Amino acid sequence: MNYLVAMEAAWLVRDVDDIDDAIGVAVSEAGKRLNEAEMDYVEVEVGATGCPACGEPFDSAFIAADTALVGLVLEMDVFNAESMEHAQRIAKSEIGGALRDVPLKVIEVFETEEDEESGAEA
Repeated sequence: MNYLVAMEAAWLVRDVDDIDDAIGVAVSEAGKRLNEAEMDYVEVEVGATGCPACGEPFDSAFIAADTALVGLVLEMDVFNAESMEHAQRIAKSEIGGALRDVPLKVIEVFETEEDEESGAEA
């Protein structure tokens, strides 16, 4: 079975004043580390957090003391996994190996069609 695994990552960015700069740095640094590990098939985007007051989504980024915590969403196609849990373990192992010391959490897993082989093989 083939799966799309989405994970949330907590990325720390130091010495920033602006949310947009923090997001740009986080996405760029994550992409660079994944590319260095030849994992350019992993999609990197800024995550969204629901506003506690109104429920509207906004970028997952917070700055305090010139240090930002940016929530990233990482998506990876996993092919030929034995189960949904197996796909999660594969994705977490692959991405976790490239992004050492970055907290990761699986947030969604979708079964995909057999002919969508455009990413990494399990």
